[in-house]
Amino acid sequence: MSTVHVMDHPLIMHKISILRDKNTDTKEFRKLAYEISLLMGYECTRDLTLVEHPIETPMGATVGHFIDKQVAIVPILRAGLGMVDAMLELVPAARVGHIGLYRDHDTLQPVEYYCKLPPDVAQRQVLLLDPMLATGGSAADSITMIKRRGATNIRLVNIIAAPEGIARVQEEHPDVDIYVGAVDEKLNEIGYIVPGLGDAGDRLFGTL
Repeated sequence: MSTVHVMDHPLIMHKISILRDKNTDTKEFRKLAYEISLLMGYECTRDLTLVEHPIETPMGATVGHFIDKQVAIVPILRAGLGMVDAMLELVPAARVGHIGLYRDHDTLQPVEYYCKLPPDVAQRQVLLLDPMLATGGSAADSITMIKRRGATNIRLVNIIAAPEGIARVQEEHPDVDIYVGAVDEKLNEIGYIVPGLGDAGDRLFGTL
C-alpha cells in the first residue's frame, strides 16, 4: 500500500488556511498556491537519489552531490498549472508534461482530452500535480496514462485531499505515494471536498 505523507509544517498549514478563505481574491490565491507548492516540493523531493562527481571550488577540489534521477513535472489541467512554477523553481532542469482531464458533472467521472509527456518519462521521477484530490478519478486515470508510457516512479502531489480520493488512488495504484497539504472531512453529494476551498481552477484563474 502506498504511503500518504500529510504535511504538518506550520507554514503550510497557515497558508492553506488563508487559501481556503472565500474572501481570498484570485491574485492572493495564486500567490498562496505557489508558496504552498514550493514548500510541498521541498518535502516530496527529500529522498531523490544523488550521485557524486568531483568539482573545483575557488579554494580547491571536493566532491559534489547531484540529483541522479531526472524529474518530470506533470500538472493535471487546468488547476495543476498553479503548482508548476513553484516546482520548476526547485528543479529548473525538470521536463514538463501536461494531462488534460475534466470531470463530467453528471457522472463525476474524468474525461480525457489531452496527454503530452516528455519522451523519456519512463526514466524520470514523475511529480503529478493537482491542487485537489476529490473523488480520485482524475488522479487515478492520469497515473494510468503515465504508466502506459513506461513510468514506474510516480508521486501524486495535492494541496487538499478527501479520504475518498486517497482511498481510490491507493486501491488502483498502491505503488504511488501521495503527498498532501491537508486531508479534509469528506466529499459532498456533488463530489466537492468539504470544507475544501471550492473550485481550485476557478479561483486560480478568476473564472468564478
